[in-house]
Amino acid sequence: MLANQLFDIKSIHDSYKKGVTPKDIVTEVYNRIKKVNDDGIFIHLQAIEDIFAQISSLEEMNLSEKPLWGIPFTVKDNIDVEGIPTTAACPAYEYIAKEDAFIVKVLKQAGAICIGKTNLDQFATGLVGIRTPYGAPKNALDEKIIPGGSSCGSAVAVSHQLFSFSLGTDTAGSGRIPAALNNLVGLKPTLGAFSKRGVVPACLTVDTVSVFALNIEDAYDIFEIASKHDEKDPYSKKRPKNKYKDTQNVVVAIPNSKSQIFIDDEIQRKSYQETISLIKEKGFKTIEIDLKPFFEVAQLLYEGTWLAERYTVIGDMIKNQPADILDITRTLIQKAETFSASDVYRDIYRFNELKKEIEPVLEQFDILCLPSMPRVASVKEIEDDPIKANSRLGIYTNFVNLLDLSAIAIPVNKREDGFAGGVTIIANAFEELKLAKFAKYIQKDMSLTYGNSDVEVKLSDDDTFGVSYDEIEVAVVGAHLRGMPLNKDLIKLNARFLYEAKTTPNYKLFKLQGEEILKPGLIQDENGVSIDLEVWAMPIENLGEFERTIPKPLCIGSIELENKKTVKGFLCEPSGLIGAVDISNFGGWKAFLNSKKN
Repeated sequence: MLANQLFDIKSIHDSYKKGVTPKDIVTEVYNRIKKVNDDGIFIHLQAIEDIFAQISSLEEMNLSEKPLWGIPFTVKDNIDVEGIPTTAACPAYEYIAKEDAFIVKVLKQAGAICIGKTNLDQFATGLVGIRTPYGAPKNALDEKIIPGGSSCGSAVAVSHQLFSFSLGTDTAGSGRIPAALNNLVGLKPTLGAFSKRGVVPACLTVDTVSVFALNIEDAYDIFEIASKHDEKDPYSKKRPKNKYKDTQNVVVAIPNSKSQIFIDDEIQRKSYQETISLIKEKGFKTIEIDLKPFFEVAQLLYEGTWLAERYTVIGDMIKNQPADILDITRTLIQKAETFSASDVYRDIYRFNELKKEIEPVLEQFDILCLPSMPRVASVKEIEDDPIKANSRLGIYTNFVNLLDLSAIAIPVNKREDGFAGGVTIIANAFEELKLAKFAKYIQKDMSLTYGNSDVEVKLSDDDTFGVSYDEIEVAVVGAHLRGMPLNKDLIKLNARFLYEAKTTPNYKLFKLQGEEILKPGLIQDENGVSIDLEVWAMPIENLGEFERTIPKPLCIGSIELENKKTVKGFLCEPSGLIGAVDISNFGGWKAFLNSKKN
């Protein structure tokens, strides 16, 4: 029944509004898992009966309270889910999680349904996705190509549209390389934006949970929902206020010719250069920079003493149970035994020197646009040269977390050989909104598909995103609508348009009397109709000032929308209806004004 159901968040919610149930969606998830028939995707998959039991407690859909209501997702198996084993792809390491990881708990509270846990490069050590004793998942686009790691199962699962989104982790590119290799969006947030409590660390100080999604809107919405400060996580950070910048005015940095490294893959070079040409054609100012100090930072992560941080996680196993760890994993991390304390400090000193050198470069631009990887690697290539071939994949990714930058890997037009094209865009810490807006803007003129399907990605015409954590949704029905006299009051308070909507069919709209500027009044009435309105995002700190501009009989109250959300918005007190004219039959204020003109 749902074989053609798109699995992006909006499409699933639209189906729910038409009568599809969470049980229907979950059933389709398991049907698709069976059809894909790839045993390498999951390490633990919950029984469908257990998921049915979980969703039986879901209350009626209310997207204001639970914006991920009924949305299926999965997590990498180094992230705890209560009652399910965590292995980090090492059977001897297995334990049963006593509680959900903080981020899993937040997503469940938002209404999402966790179905299972996915495969990974053992202990999140690798960018290839085939360093696992559980059997590697197959790349969703081409089985001859590696799936990418370490978050291989999470990426492959979303590319097959088994889920709307998934969680991975990212230390050196594990949330970006698999996205690029499976035609997905991979959002790697600022360090500390997502809690790491309940996540098995790789390098604790430079790890983050990451998001795989089918489109940029879903990835950013998950970021907004999941980036909650965790008082019990010493690495969790409180998000600063979002900085809004006109998308078209950003300065884009690209690597100079010496820094553009494509290892025996001219098709990859051509794909990247075509994307840069498109960016320039859209009128963006671009500058070229030398990535040499960035590359040197990248080398410190895997070739320097940061390996000792990985050793803190499994050092005892390496000493006491070496046979329980894959040879490749043990060989890489065991190097830490050769480091001295003075070696660690020398690398810290060198890192700070490089960081100082890089800081003025970062000030020259808003966004850095890089290839997601220097080449597309085959499974055979990695099997023949497992260490060198892996390390080459991280040329453009390894430095990002050490420098505390935010990044999103995004699909672009397909390469000329038909394989997925992709770039990664990078900005300063907590500039995920800037990245998302830019990504969406440049993708508008591209021919993109969802994951491994042939279904075209449809993007909205604007570059707006959902409400941010420091904003509140405000519905307007009259003089504050776009193009109306008081819309300037919203703009002045840094509000931004989100979407057009309708109320539930139990409201009435009246033309009020005695106003210098024509205004309507909205009331709730069980014999009413649906009324057109607009929803705007307003900084919470400005809501009080906005309310002070609203004269009686108007007030701010709660308005129920047709899309199952409840938002704050303009209502009218009963006293304002004396002498007012019922104009509900027009369905909205603009329709009423247009009728007067005609």
